[in-house]
Amino acid sequence: QVQLVESGGGLVQAGGSLRLSCAASGRTFRSYAMAWFRQCPGKEREFVAVIRWGGGSTYYADSVKGRFTISRDNAKNTVYLQMNSLQPEDTAVYYCASRATYYSGNYIPTTLTDFRSWGQGTQVTVSS
Repeated sequence: QVQLVESGGGLVQAGGSLRLSCAASGRTFRSYAMAWFRQCPGKEREFVAVIRWGGGSTYYADSVKGRFTISRDNAKNTVYLQMNSLQPEDTAVYYCASRATYYSGNYIPTTLTDFRSWGQGTQVTVSS
């Protein structure tokens, strides 16, 4: 069983920064990719960023490109999301997700069904 635990959420003013962390654990933990999604009240969960565990290639949603950076620490089984220039529209619950199955280099996992393990989420609130 894989456990993902997010932390680092909070309240920040527009223009500010936050760094989210997601620590993975479990005897069977093995990941090919980890990602961040977010969900606003009444809306569907949406893709934010993904990082390939081996190699470290990254991909971002257009809405966060240039402001957010995803990174990972293989030794700690932890993935991070550095969020800069935060805006009120970034307010959401942020979820970490892990994919334990292989995918080819040309494919970029960005959908909910691409990931099997999920964290409980951490609230990010950006005030104007």
